[in-house]
Amino acid sequence: MKFTPLLVVAPILMPAAQATEYLDTAAAQRILFPSASRFVVETVKLNDQQKGRIAELSGVTQRWQDQPVWRVETDGQPTGWYIEDRVIGKHEFIRYALALSPQGQVLGIEIMDYRETYGGEVRQAEWRGQFLGKTRASTLSLGSDIRNISGATLSCRNITNGVKRLLALQKVVLDGRIQP
Repeated sequence: MKFTPLLVVAPILMPAAQATEYLDTAAAQRILFPSASRFVVETVKLNDQQKGRIAELSGVTQRWQDQPVWRVETDGQPTGWYIEDRVIGKHEFIRYALALSPQGQVLGIEIMDYRETYGGEVRQAEWRGQFLGKTRASTLSLGSDIRNISGATLSCRNITNGVKRLLALQKVVLDGRIQP
């Protein structure tokens, strides 16, 4: 019984792990492409040569062979790409969605799942807004054109690297599949 006070105080002192799903696929698609009339699944299965080219262009390793991608249409016309991805935060995966124009310009980014105890500030619209308009030609450098958030450095860095990788994936695999 002499440890009882410690057991009572421990939940107050220890931060609770957050395991939150903020958006499912349909919700993220509606937010990123509100006027879209159709999302068409595009099968993207990367071979080793494509994965190597993505790493070469982005400086980031493409770990997955399969990448969830949807071609977005509005009234029968292609309007962009919706891509889901995941990156590691400090210990857990962060799942996010990226909206790209047919030319490969970032139209938006949404955090779908965030399971880390700290660093959830990457969900703030102001931070995510830094990616708008970025292309593969952008440097996407954390600390210069993408602001770091104190206490969320790993999440900021890994999401930034994930966006770099997806912009390279657009160039290697998706470029030319749709005409604007």
